[in-house]
Amino acid sequence: MQAVPFVRHSEVDVLIIGAGPAGLMCANALANANVNVRIIDQRASRIAAGNGDGISPRTIELLQSYGLAERLLKECCQIHLAAFYNPSSTGGIELTKRTSNITAPSARYPFEATLNQAAIQDIFLDSMSSLGVKVERSTMPTSIELSKDEDELANPTSYPVRVVLQRLDESEGAQPEEIVHAKFVLGGDGAHSWTRKQFDITMDGEQSDSIWGVMDLVPDTDFPDIRNKCLAQSNHGSLFVIPREKDIIRLYVQLEEKDVIDPVTGRVDKDRMGPDQIFKTAQKSLEPYKLTPEGEFLWWTIYSVGQRVASKFSINNRVFIAGDACHTHTPKAGQGMNASINDSHNLAWKIAQVVRGWADMSLLSTYESERRKFALELIAFDKTWSTLVCGKPLTGQNSDGVLPEQLLKTFQTDFTSGIGIHYHPSASVVVNDRYQELAGGLVLGKRVPPYKFMRAADGRPFELQDLLPSDSLFKLLVFTGEFSDPLQQARVESMVADMQKPWSFLNRYATPGSSRFDIITISKGRKDEFNLLRLPALLRPHWSKVFVDDTDPTANFGGEGYSYFGVGSEGALVAVRPDGYVGAIAPLDRAEVLDAYFASFMKIPA
Repeated sequence: MQAVPFVRHSEVDVLIIGAGPAGLMCANALANANVNVRIIDQRASRIAAGNGDGISPRTIELLQSYGLAERLLKECCQIHLAAFYNPSSTGGIELTKRTSNITAPSARYPFEATLNQAAIQDIFLDSMSSLGVKVERSTMPTSIELSKDEDELANPTSYPVRVVLQRLDESEGAQPEEIVHAKFVLGGDGAHSWTRKQFDITMDGEQSDSIWGVMDLVPDTDFPDIRNKCLAQSNHGSLFVIPREKDIIRLYVQLEEKDVIDPVTGRVDKDRMGPDQIFKTAQKSLEPYKLTPEGEFLWWTIYSVGQRVASKFSINNRVFIAGDACHTHTPKAGQGMNASINDSHNLAWKIAQVVRGWADMSLLSTYESERRKFALELIAFDKTWSTLVCGKPLTGQNSDGVLPEQLLKTFQTDFTSGIGIHYHPSASVVVNDRYQELAGGLVLGKRVPPYKFMRAADGRPFELQDLLPSDSLFKLLVFTGEFSDPLQQARVESMVADMQKPWSFLNRYATPGSSRFDIITISKGRKDEFNLLRLPALLRPHWSKVFVDDTDPTANFGGEGYSYFGVGSEGALVAVRPDGYVGAIAPLDRAEVLDAYFASFMKIPA
C-alpha cells in the first residue's frame, strides 16, 4: 500500500500574495502592529531595475509615520521644478513655463521623490526583516478556498481561508506543498492578479489608446531641464523627462501605434521596436536639443495600459486585493506605486484592530468603500490628464490643439501630490462629519496637515505629524484653549470628568496591559509661563505628551497653530485614525460624540 505523502498545514493571521509595493507595505505595517503575517512571491529574487519610481509628498509623509522616510530622502532624487515645452516656430520645441512641481500648500515635503522601485522595496524589506518577516520567494498559490459558513466568516478568530502553496525551489524528495489556513488574505499580485481571478472579480474600464516606451539611462545632453520633471509636447509626439537618483533619468516616449502593435493580435509586440528605436523617437521630440546615452540603456519597456477598476476590493471582508490588482492606469500622473502603498496603509490598521479584537469585522468594509472611491477618482483624473498629454499641442497648423494653460491647470492639483485624498463618512462611521466648524483646518476624512508645536516640558519644537505615528492607535488631540482662563479651565475639567466616567470610550474600550488611545494635549499659552502640572492627570499621561501653541525659542516659526487649524478659544476634541486621517471632531462639552463614534466600530474587550 502506497504511503500518502505528508502535507504540512499551518495557520497565520494574514497571508499576503505578491511582494510588490502593495504587499510589502502591508506586510511591514502588520509586522509593526505585531500581527502574525506571511508574504509570498513567485519570483526567485527581487526586481533589479525598472517599474515605478515616483513617491508623492503624501506618501513621503506616510513613510515618515513608519520611520522609513529618512532613508528614502537620503537615497532619492528630489524634484522641485517642472518644465513645459511646446513646438517652436522653427519646428523644434521651446520652453513655455517652469513652475513648482508640487503646488499643495500644506505639503510637509513640497517635492516629489524619485528612486528606482527595487531600492524603494528594499526599504520595506529591511524594515520587515528587523521585525522577523521575510518574503518567502519561489512560492506560488495553486488554490484558494473561502469558507461558506456564515458563523465562521463572522468570527474574527477563525481561519476561513484555505490556500495551497507550491514551493518551486524545493530539493528533490522534499515536500513542496503546504496548506495555509488564514484569517485574512491580501492579493497584492499585480495587474494580472491570480487572487482576483480566483474570485471572478472583473476589471471595469477600457484600454488606453496611447502607447508609450519607457527607458532609464544616464544622459549626455544640452537640454537645460534634464534635472527637472519635464513634459515636451512636440510635433513628433509627447515626451516626459523624469530625473532620478544619481545621474539617471527616465524617459516616457509617446509611440505610434503602427510601430508597436501586432496587426494580427492587436497587442503590443516588443519585438517590433527596441530601445534604440524608442530613443530615436525621444531625440526627435527634444530637437533642437541633443541627447545621447552614456553607456547602455539601464532598463526599458513598452506599454499600453488599461484604465480599469475592480468591481470589488474584497470578498466577505476576508480576502482583499490592493494595488495594481484592483486598479490600473497610465504611469504619466505618477500615481501607480503611491496608490498601491496607500491602499495597504488604509487596510493594514483595520486588519490589526480586528485581529487584536479591538474592532468589529464591519470596520474592514470601509477599505473598499474608501479606496475604491479613490481609485475611481484616480481613473477619472488619469483619463483627463492622459488626453491632454497625448493630444496635439496648439500650433498654427493645429488650431484645436491643447493649450499650455490647460496642462498647467490640470497638473497643479492636490491629487497628484496625494494631499487631496478625502475619505467621506462611511456606513460604519470611520469618518463622522459632525462639528467640522470647530476645526476648519482639520478636515474630516483628510490627513492631519503638518504644523510645529512646542513641547511644554522643555520648549522643544515638534512636528505634529511626528506625534501621529502609524502604530495602530487612535490619537486624541485635546485642544484645551487658554487653560489659564478660569472659565476655560472649568470646561476642560468638566470634559475630563465626563471622559473618566465608566461608560466613556476611554474606559469602555480599556484593554488590560495596553491602550487603544494616545492622548496629546495642545494648549494655548506661552512656553515660558505654562505649567503642565496644572493640567488634569488624564491630559498629561506622560510629560512628553503636552504641547503649547507658541513660537519656537528663536521666534522663527510656530505660535499660530490654533488659527491654522481653525480651532477657536473654546477648544476642541479631535479623534485621529491610526492612518493619520481625521475621524471625528467634538466640542469639549460633548465627549459623548466620541463615545458614539467609537461605538460604531470598536468592540468592548471580552
